Amino acid sequence: MDGEGPQTLCDLCLAQVCGRLDALCRKGADGSMSLIWAPLFPQELADQLLQKMATKGMLNDTTVGIFRNSEKLRLRSASIRYCKVSAKAFRLALCPHRLLELDASWVPGDLTGADVISGLASNPDCRASLQMLTLNGLSMNLGTLEEDGGVCVGFSSLQGLKTIHLVNTDLTDDILEDICSLPRLETLDISCSSVTELNALLKCKNTLRSLIAHRLYRLDTTPVRLLFIFTQLHALRHLDFSYNHFANDDSERRANGDEAVRQLLESGPQILPSLVSLDISGRKPIDDSVLRGFVESRSGLVFLGLLATGLSSSPVLSSHENLKVTGEANEKQLWEALRRYRERECFVKEALIHLYHLTTDTDKPQPDMLKLVVEAMRSHPESPHVHLLATACVFNLTTRDLAEVMPVRLMSATVTQLLHAMETFPNIQQVQSNCLMALCNDFLLQNVPFDRYSAAMLVIKWLSNHEEPTLQRIAVAVISILVAKISVEETALLSNDISFMKLLTVVQHKAMLGLVDPTLKFALSALWNLTDETPAAARNFINCQGLELYMEVLESYYSETAIQQKVLGLLNNIAEVEELQSDLMDEDLLEHILSLLQDSQMLVEVRYFAGGILAQLASRAEAWTLDQELRSTILEQLHKSIMTWPHLEQEMVSYRSFRPFCSLLQTCQPSGVQLWAVWAIHLVCRQNASYYIHMLTKEGLMELLKALDTHPDTHSDVKRVSQSIMRMVQEQQSPCEVTNSQTEPGKS
Repeated sequence: MDGEGPQTLCDLCLAQVCGRLDALCRKGADGSMSLIWAPLFPQELADQLLQKMATKGMLNDTTVGIFRNSEKLRLRSASIRYCKVSAKAFRLALCPHRLLELDASWVPGDLTGADVISGLASNPDCRASLQMLTLNGLSMNLGTLEEDGGVCVGFSSLQGLKTIHLVNTDLTDDILEDICSLPRLETLDISCSSVTELNALLKCKNTLRSLIAHRLYRLDTTPVRLLFIFTQLHALRHLDFSYNHFANDDSERRANGDEAVRQLLESGPQILPSLVSLDISGRKPIDDSVLRGFVESRSGLVFLGLLATGLSSSPVLSSHENLKVTGEANEKQLWEALRRYRERECFVKEALIHLYHLTTDTDKPQPDMLKLVVEAMRSHPESPHVHLLATACVFNLTTRDLAEVMPVRLMSATVTQLLHAMETFPNIQQVQSNCLMALCNDFLLQNVPFDRYSAAMLVIKWLSNHEEPTLQRIAVAVISILVAKISVEETALLSNDISFMKLLTVVQHKAMLGLVDPTLKFALSALWNLTDETPAAARNFINCQGLELYMEVLESYYSETAIQQKVLGLLNNIAEVEELQSDLMDEDLLEHILSLLQDSQMLVEVRYFAGGILAQLASRAEAWTLDQELRSTILEQLHKSIMTWPHLEQEMVSYRSFRPFCSLLQTCQPSGVQLWAVWAIHLVCRQNASYYIHMLTKEGLMELLKALDTHPDTHSDVKRVSQSIMRMVQEQQSPCEVTNSQTEPGKS
């Protein structure tokens, strides 16, 4: 994950190819794809295309078929990690290439190590060219593997191999013997495998430079024998003999390993003289004096793995500034641990526990650390323990203003992982809590690109099943911002009965208690945004008895300006929908709203929305079903009231479009209706000129304003405001472009 800078042109082009693969390909009789026309790809580009397809989760038996064309798409470094590719598809698409590296780790389905080995061995070029093979998580199944001629094949058939990774496999002692006979073997990772002894390593004692043997849980070898084997590995520069300290493995076998490590540390530099890197994380107990003697006797040491050993605070480490250490003593050690142990859940958990405590009150941006935390979540997508700890760390690393100085792409990836955690672990309360608290960040919700619709759906689903007051407040706050940032179409999908009912239930509960708190305000804002220019949502609101509830709230919260404003804002949304205006034709309701409009003691923020409702309803004389005298009074008071309103400096309202104003600006409308519309347009244009003036011209309202200005019957007050708007448009020096940061921010 690249947290810095924009995507490269190559990356963007490869993404386009992946997105249009169906159009660029034809399907063969077996269902596999092939490119209709394929240029000769630069070799590195072919590798990158395969990697991009794998990363996007679109590499399978069908799509991998394009790589059967090994003349035009020449692979050298191939990764099908986590991709569902069958043995047959693997053999047909990848084995014809002259591969240098192959990663077939954790491939779901029936692909085995035997399939990979036999497929690669069938290509004479691969036998010599392949240098790195990674088969983590695969079943080996090498028992009966034979070539056509009856000669047994195995890893030793691939004579060019230098590096082999077999983590979490059913590797046996016999297979290890075969591997260690390779003449060029330099790096071997057999972590978490089922080998019982390591004598085979003596076969490659002169070539093996790196041995990674983390948690060999079936290893049944005495400490003396282990130390003897290690001391014979003359070329060894890196040894990882760490252990999972959380595992409930055989205590005697683990103790043998611990003792072998202790003896190795006590031995002098004449043992493993080339060693520059040693990882003993999870091993215990070891005295600090033993570690000090080891470090001081090896001046060439560059790395020590000491996580969960109790040794990472040893004074001897501070005197070796260039020595990299994994441990829990400071953030530098934890960063190193998360970087090196990404695939090891036990060490990731240990590092995250300590990172959480170290970053609880941090005010220092740490994008590199956040990146590693997010990658840990990606590497362990199904681990509740990792996600519980990681989401807490994400909150610490992004809280307050820290998110604002993080790379945007990194924050986007972070939000995606938080949403994955909420979706994957719906019943783990603390994970949900951590995610909600991390998401409740105004900068993040407003400015970082991510799938806001899916996020809103997730949070509303959570809200429907939980009542905890603090988290309910946070969830409602998140929803109120998210629904203001999604499209009208997405809002319509979101505003189903269930979501409305929960938000309305929140409002009803607070209103019954007479409370004025953030949860109530956020819930009202969310409902306001959900019904904005969304007739279906407005209809759902009415069907859920929202109108009756809001009439009660209007009366009971008469002195609460913020509450009145949000309630009237939603009623404005309903009034803008012609087919729903009849639902508002209630004499008591309109007289109450009229009283708000007329109340000179009431803030303009309230009187404005009261006027909007009345203007919309009074604009359609043919649809008016109440007493005509009431309509005449409304029209008269609209004009009279608006003329007393002062200019507002603080943003009060925002609009997705000016479409609801078009009918109000017709020359045949009463002056009170026209005046409310032009006053509203003037207000938002003055406060956010670039956004709204662009909207004015784009949606054709300039023609309506010009018509009002030239019509002989237009009231002078309306003309004056219309002319002021047109002057603002003319004063714009260049065409207005709407940027992402200027999109409609929603109601608050």
